[in-house]
Amino acid sequence: MTESAPVGAGSAHEDHPRPGRWLALTVLVLAVLLVGVDATVLGLATPYLSEDLQPSGTQLLWIGDIYSFVIAGLLVSMGSLGDRIGRKRLLLIGSVAFGAMSALCAYATSPEMMIAARALLGVAGATLMPATLALIRNLFHDPRERSLAVGIWGAMASAGTAVGPVLGGFLLGHFWWGSVFLINLPVMALLVVVGARVIPESRNPEPGPWDLPSVALSLVGIVAVVYAIKEAAVVGFRWDIAVAAVVGVAALVVFVRRQYRLDSPLLNMKLFHHRGFSGAVLADLLTILGLSGLVFFLSQFLQMVQLRPPLNAGLVELPAAVGAVGAGLAAGYVARRLSVRVVVAGGLAVVGLALAGCTALHADTSTLALTVILFVVGVGAGFAFTVTADVILSSVPKEEAGAASAVSETAYELGAALGIALLGSIVTGIYRGFPDPAGVPGAASAAAHESLGGAVEAARTLPPAQSDALLHSAQDAFVEGLDVAAGIGAALLLTASVVAWFLLRGQKLGDNPEEPAAGGQRGTGATA
Repeated sequence: MTESAPVGAGSAHEDHPRPGRWLALTVLVLAVLLVGVDATVLGLATPYLSEDLQPSGTQLLWIGDIYSFVIAGLLVSMGSLGDRIGRKRLLLIGSVAFGAMSALCAYATSPEMMIAARALLGVAGATLMPATLALIRNLFHDPRERSLAVGIWGAMASAGTAVGPVLGGFLLGHFWWGSVFLINLPVMALLVVVGARVIPESRNPEPGPWDLPSVALSLVGIVAVVYAIKEAAVVGFRWDIAVAAVVGVAALVVFVRRQYRLDSPLLNMKLFHHRGFSGAVLADLLTILGLSGLVFFLSQFLQMVQLRPPLNAGLVELPAAVGAVGAGLAAGYVARRLSVRVVVAGGLAVVGLALAGCTALHADTSTLALTVILFVVGVGAGFAFTVTADVILSSVPKEEAGAASAVSETAYELGAALGIALLGSIVTGIYRGFPDPAGVPGAASAAAHESLGGAVEAARTLPPAQSDALLHSAQDAFVEGLDVAAGIGAALLLTASVVAWFLLRGQKLGDNPEEPAAGGQRGTGATA
């Protein structure tokens, strides 16, 4: 394979469309689809995994969020690595590793093994998202075609969140919980075999050295800070938590200072000097933070409170992704007819109001009410996320588009990790305070207070009267925690709406500091 120019750099061959680019796009979005599936499918498998591996409440949270922690810490580093060794090469290596770690997750025999396997899966996942978007920008030289291709890329990421619960529900109804990880293997094999033939290699011919100290600083900083927040929310402040927080903040401060000094930084901090870029990133971070904790526990609510089978629970969650895909495809058109800040701020406000409606969730909440709320959440999020992604990509010079994409993905993953840590810890803290019914043995009570899955298992060992009383008490406490988390999430979304309204003032799609908007429109979901 011949090396192409860096993404965004002009060259003579960009006047001619690259043959096979749409077939290559089809292969690339398989990776994005799987990352989306893997982020949501675990929620449905959690009750079965809890029964088999018997994790503590804290271990269950780590199983859920370590994947996002690691991805968030490595996205910028892996995007920079792809510039140096080749984006196609990194994508194929990461795909093989993703498949191998999926198999390790499927056959984990202890909570510790599952946490380690999910962390390694995050390392592999961090190679996929930046590489796919950078390759798409290299494949499609025409701005209108590239806009459509990136829109499809974003739509497939949303579709993954829809496929995850439905496919996971089907598999859990017929196979054991590990099957939700094994579905990655045939898709990754197809990606590697076909991608090796149809995806062209691309790299930056003069990228500068890959700065390993910066890689370590970003990973240590993010993981330490999130760990401190997570543990403080569960057990309060301790000296070890304070040490982790100080280490994390110090590592991130040193990371930022180092980026300013390097000739070839992993992340160009000057990107944040652009108000539109910073506003879009901050809005994304707050939005995902507010949504992710609720989404993580929603599957448990559907299965262990409303007692729905896995496939039914997956179908109830489907309208959110359907709304997100539809709104994402229309977002560019609507933002040009109204304005960027109206669409983003309005979309986030709609999501916030929908989450406020979730504060009234209870065991008897109807399927219709749930699907309407989730559809509204999906529509609002689809409009907001698509337009903010467009702003992030179009508010920086062309040669910085890869770094901008990595920042966008990092904000998303970090927000997901923080949301699960903070809101998840709040749900867990409220849940553990539920009163024990009279006559429940100490061992059963201890297991029930660890997690709702533990309560379901403990109830099976008790006489019918005590079983029902214990299960109802645990379910009521879980719903109470979920309602509080939804209220906090609603407040965060409405705050993000206000932030977007002020920081995105005057922002237009297609703006670029070095290029007039008439030169072509770029960005996720902005169709021609």
